[in-house]
Amino acid sequence: MKSLAKRKNSLANPKNQIALFNGGVFANGELPTFKNKVTESNQYPLKPNKLEIFQVNLGYMCNQVCTHCHVDAGPDRKEIMTTETMQLCLDKLKESGATTLDLTGGAPEMNPNFRWFVEEASKIGVQDFIVRSNLTILRANKKYYDLPEFFKKHNVHVVSSLPFYKKGKTDKQRGDGVFDASIEALKELNKVGYGIEGTGLKLDLVFNPAGAFLPGNQNELEREFKSALKEDFDITFNNLFCITNLPISRFLEFLVASENYEDYMDELVDAYNPEAVKNVMCKNTISVDWNGYLYDCDFNQQLDLKVATQGKHLSDFNIDDLNNRQIVVSQHCYGCTAGAGSSCQGTISN
Repeated sequence: MKSLAKRKNSLANPKNQIALFNGGVFANGELPTFKNKVTESNQYPLKPNKLEIFQVNLGYMCNQVCTHCHVDAGPDRKEIMTTETMQLCLDKLKESGATTLDLTGGAPEMNPNFRWFVEEASKIGVQDFIVRSNLTILRANKKYYDLPEFFKKHNVHVVSSLPFYKKGKTDKQRGDGVFDASIEALKELNKVGYGIEGTGLKLDLVFNPAGAFLPGNQNELEREFKSALKEDFDITFNNLFCITNLPISRFLEFLVASENYEDYMDELVDAYNPEAVKNVMCKNTISVDWNGYLYDCDFNQQLDLKVATQGKHLSDFNIDDLNNRQIVVSQHCYGCTAGAGSSCQGTISN
């Protein structure tokens, strides 16, 4: 592909990302498209199972700027969900019958109405109420210092990102000082009972590779993380989720700038696992963006690939149409079906 690095500055536009997929290593026949690959394993078109997870993105504002971030989150992002859209989320969550509410961002805690939403959502009584935290936000400002107690009060399941159990790799991926702040936040969560056996307060960590390669074995990495964090900092947690970096947004920019895009796509295609297709997260999840539009997953959200139904917004929510839709796919979907597979809940097959 000629002058691939020159494309970097244009890749903030989702249309340009899709054009890169369609005009690159797939278009000339070097690699099979995801649609064709799934067709070969008699699993196309992808259709959803019962809706279980209602994932809500509260906005793209974040106190960090991570090199792998597929949301392009950062302090300068202004997209923030309003209380009116939050109320629509609550109404449609009850209507949908989903058993998990999954709040994400950016840093969801930075939405000015975050606490109101958590308080209202906790009244619905879903089985699993997840908040995805980058950890450092808990120590970024005094107004966030009490969040561990707030999470405990509402029995929130905290899922926190931590690139590695060593300072060097973590700060390289997420910025200077991130590791130390993350450790302090984990200690505060442990202090109120999170990750401690018998409390019922769940604390899970998320691992993303720092480069253009697939994550290792999730069970082995979990043992390493638990041993290192306990020995070095007396920190405990419940589970480690390994998530493959998908070739979109900021990670795609990294792949292009480092001239690793084609090799990474080759690796994803070579690692395609038809068994993983059966459990990809789009089969049991609906993703809602800050403005109330609906997507098959958080990654499609960033590419502006809305659900293939007549109603594409919460105001037109129709659970029967959503349950019978065809899931929208593109080449980035190889990231969820490579190796052991990948979802927001970690690997999906053995």
